[in-house]
Amino acid sequence: MRELDQKKTIELLNSIMEFELAGVVRYTHYSLMITGPNRIPIVAFFKAQASESLLHAQQVGEIITGLDGHPSLRIASMEETSKHSVKDILEESLSHEKKALDMYKSVLEVVADASIYLEEFIRGMIGQEEMHNLELKKMLRDFS
Repeated sequence: MRELDQKKTIELLNSIMEFELAGVVRYTHYSLMITGPNRIPIVAFFKAQASESLLHAQQVGEIITGLDGHPSLRIASMEETSKHSVKDILEESLSHEKKALDMYKSVLEVVADASIYLEEFIRGMIGQEEMHNLELKKMLRDFS
């Protein structure tokens, strides 16, 4: 096992925490903007995504403090595209989830072979993000 680069790990985890907190805002906004005959299940989906983003931010924050770090008070910047069709919202969501996946993968490179706990936690998060990507791609399939 190699030594964990705590400073780099905390820095990357803080970026993820900010991104997950932005996801809470993003998915809450999306849930409010959905209209049309399929509104109810799609709103429920986005509310669940917002709750999961908050849970992920909390879990990451616990790890940051466990590493003697200080969790960020910021959220990642977000762009308001003013596009609110279901297709546009799903495409923006897929883009957000792909970025989250890349962020978690960058943490995995830092913690691999340095901390079994962190490696397993991050692998689990990567699995969840991959699942979200697949789900959003399936939801977008009818729009192609």
